[in-house]
Parts: sequence; structure tokens; C-alpha cells
Amino acid sequence: MRKINCSDTMDVEYLIKKYCLTDDLRTYDPYDIWTTKAGFFVKKLFNHNRKVGILPAALLTIFDTFLNNKIRLFYKEREYPVVRAFAAQILLNLYEKKRDQCLLSYAKKHLEWLAENPCEGFHGCCWGLGWKYPVSRNLVYGENTPLSTVTPYALEAFIKYSKLAQDSYFDDVIKRIFWFFEEDIQILKETKEHLITSYSAMSDRIAYNAISYSMYSLALLLEYIQDNLVEKTQQKIKKMYSYISDNQASDGSWYYSPEGQSFIDCYHSCFVLKNIYKTNMTLSLCDSNRVVTKGYSYLINNLYDEKMGLFRRFSIKNKPGIIKYDLYDNAEMLNLAILLKDNSLIVRLTDSIKQHFCFGFDIYSQIDVLGIKRNKNTLRWAVMPYLYALSES
Repeated sequence: MRKINCSDTMDVEYLIKKYCLTDDLRTYDPYDIWTTKAGFFVKKLFNHNRKVGILPAALLTIFDTFLNNKIRLFYKEREYPVVRAFAAQILLNLYEKKRDQCLLSYAKKHLEWLAENPCEGFHGCCWGLGWKYPVSRNLVYGENTPLSTVTPYALEAFIKYSKLAQDSYFDDVIKRIFWFFEEDIQILKETKEHLITSYSAMSDRIAYNAISYSMYSLALLLEYIQDNLVEKTQQKIKKMYSYISDNQASDGSWYYSPEGQSFIDCYHSCFVLKNIYKTNMTLSLCDSNRVVTKGYSYLINNLYDEKMGLFRRFSIKNKPGIIKYDLYDNAEMLNLAILLKDNSLIVRLTDSIKQHFCFGFDIYSQIDVLGIKRNKNTLRWAVMPYLYALSES
């Protein structure tokens, strides 16, 4: 099988159909080890006491990366809502170019799956990771915990389908998503200038990317909500943006969180920047072009590896790791470059991703410190974000 040329239109179309034009989107994931009973126990142990937990965490990481990466004993393929959302958006992007009704039909199938499988017991439609995840010492997300960082992908897909197909079939779902952000996402702190919202449907933690996702989602929903809620929602969006922009460092960066021992990485920074950029397309945000340009420059200057032509994981770490390059970082950076029309980087990064992460029609998500490709065809992380970027170009 020949090595893929991801910049070739025919190959991109084939890849999209291979991965998205199917009823079965179950997939393995780089996080599989941490969804097992042993992985959950060790993750909790590490969160409670790093000195005690670092050795078992290291042993599980080595086992997962070097011994079990191909065999995947004890792991199971899962359905991830964000994979369905990405698949729908990718097919819709291709449909815009090809006008093939099969693409539209399959996008609708993925959206119907999402509509039938939301998290249960909340004010509005919402989705999460789908597994039990210990975030920190005193915070564990359950399988049914919806997230402000997952639900927006479904929202985008529902809205894109509705507009492209000129079909109001999912309008009720879209309107119900608003009530998730309005009622279930918590206000952690509010002042005259700023609004800080939660990551999930509980008073949990501050993360800049989570606030930016809530901000962008509310902007998307402006045309679907009652007239008497529009002004209030616009003010919330502007206050979230003010909090994010006012906390941008002078060099253009954001830590993942202003709390605890945090880090600066590539793909979370991309999330913040793309959400600011896309929100501004709907609702004007003061000085947002400068904020985005400054943040984009930080990523280029601090995370781009000229020799490899790839973006590194971290500029500031808070724990050790054995992954040197991650497709998620580079897919999100490609997506951001496309949004900002940075044609030079688009060409260079597309070629580098193809060279380092693709082989045949398989796509690997990570490259370890030994230079070995790991996690083949793991859709959530990060085949779908990569295909989405390709479909946008």
C-alpha cells in the first residue's frame, strides 16, 4: 500500500469516507489504560499523592505505550459523542463541495445518534466523555457528566446540518442545548467586567478553554433563543471574553488554568484562540484580532519545531511524559492556520503531518520519545480533529 499524500484531494476524500461514512464509530483511544480499573485507581492515587503515585503511573504508561499499544489487551472500543459530532461536521464539509446526498444522509445518521444519546438528568441536551475520569484530588467526572468542551462540537454539527440541508429537524435539540449552557453550566464567579463559568455541570474548576467553549456556544445559539434572552446572553459572551482576554499573558499565552500547578500546551491554546476568532464572526469582540494574533505568534515562536515541521506538546510542563509529538496539537494548529489563512504554515504543516503521522491509509495519533508512531486510528484522539482540518482546507 502506497504512503498517503494527504494534500491530494482524492486521498482526503477517500480518508473522509473511510473513517466517517460508516455506522460503526467505536474506537480505541490513547486514554484506554486510564479507563480500566487499575488505571482509574492509579490516576486517583497520583492525584492524591504524586510521590506515591508517580511510579505506578509510570509503569502503566510504559506498559500501555511499549507493550500493549498494538495488542490492546483489557481495552475496549467505545462510542464517543465528540467522534460522532466530528464525523457529521467532516461529512457536511465534504457535502458542501461534492453535493453527494449520501454524505448528507450519513451526517444526519451521526446527528441522530447524538440526539438519542445525550447525558441524562440535565436541563438541556449535552454530552461528555462517557467514562469515569478522576480530574484531581477532590474531583471525579462520572460517565454521565456533560462537559462544556464536548457539547459545542455537537452543537456546531446540528447547526451546520440545519443550514446546509435547510432542514429544521434538529431545531428542538439545538434549542435544548441552550438550556444546558444557561442552567447546567455553573457561574463560578461574576463581576461587572468578567464571567467565569464551570467546565462541567457542577461548580468544579476554572479552565480558559472551557470558558471559551461556553462563550462560543452561546454565540452560536443567539439566533435560536427567545428575543428577551438575546441581550442578556450577549452580555454574558462579552464578559467571558473579557475574562479570557484580560488574563492573556504579555507574551500571548494562557496557562491551562489560573489555579494550581498548571501548564501551557499547544492544543488547549488553539481551542481558546479558535473560539475567540469564531465568536467574533457572530458577535463583535473588542480587540479580538490583536488577542488572536498575539496568541498565534506565541504558538509559532514557542512550540514550533523547525526541524520536524511539527508543533511540540508543551512550552511549560507540569508533569513528565513520553510523548514527543501529538497529532491533536498539530491538527488543531492546522485548523487554526486555516481559520487565519496562514497559507505558508498550512502547506508546511500539512506535509509534515502526512510525513510523520500517516502511513498508507492509517493515521497515528502520537510519536513517542523514541520516534515511534503510536495509537493507530484512534478516532477521538486525534484522527477526527485531523480530518476536520483537512475537510476545512
